[in-house]
Amino acid sequence: MATGAVIVAAGSGKRMGSHRNKLWLPLAGEPILAHTVRLFASHPEVAEIVLVVSEQDHADVIDWLRTEGIRLTVVVGGAERQDSVRHGLQALSPDCSYVLVHDAARPFVTPQQISQLISQVQHDQATIVAVPVKDTIKVVGETGQIESTPARESLWAVQTPQAFRMSLLQEAHQRAKEAGKLGTDDATLVEWLGHPVTVMQGSYENIKITTPDDLLVGEAIMRKRKGE
Repeated sequence: MATGAVIVAAGSGKRMGSHRNKLWLPLAGEPILAHTVRLFASHPEVAEIVLVVSEQDHADVIDWLRTEGIRLTVVVGGAERQDSVRHGLQALSPDCSYVLVHDAARPFVTPQQISQLISQVQHDQATIVAVPVKDTIKVVGETGQIESTPARESLWAVQTPQAFRMSLLQEAHQRAKEAGKLGTDDATLVEWLGHPVTVMQGSYENIKITTPDDLLVGEAIMRKRKGE
């Protein structure tokens, strides 16, 4: 029951205000991408990795992997994140019974969390990491007025990795493509199939680096983990 990983790195630097993919920005002196890829490449329970990149980043990623000595499969993503994940799934070998889908912009997931997720998905077939929201959430209409206030106790902020039985996620993506269904994450597509998805407690440190403020927080997390 081998587990593969699809790391999605096909985004841009728009919200970061960067002229190139934010994943090349330095975090503790090295590209964000480096921290994420090394984590999965060194994990003993991850049998293979597919890294999904943009067309413009493809050559740079190949060169970087060569200097790192990391061997994995690199594929070009699609117009939407969903397309990129589907391309990644198609590149995994038939030996993979389970798959982790992870955003390359989340370099702070830990090896222990990955191991726990792999164990959990073998039982539940679909498991994601998430954390309870800390703030009160308001549903706001187009006019700017509050329409409702959901109970905070039932709200969780979703993270990655998200883990699935390989055949289940492949089916979800194929049927979504045929139906023109677009989901903001892979769990949405599996839910749409009617399959239950389990939530595993994540960590508030497992942030997605999207804006300059996130990069500042990321540097603080790195210093904390290094004991500085």
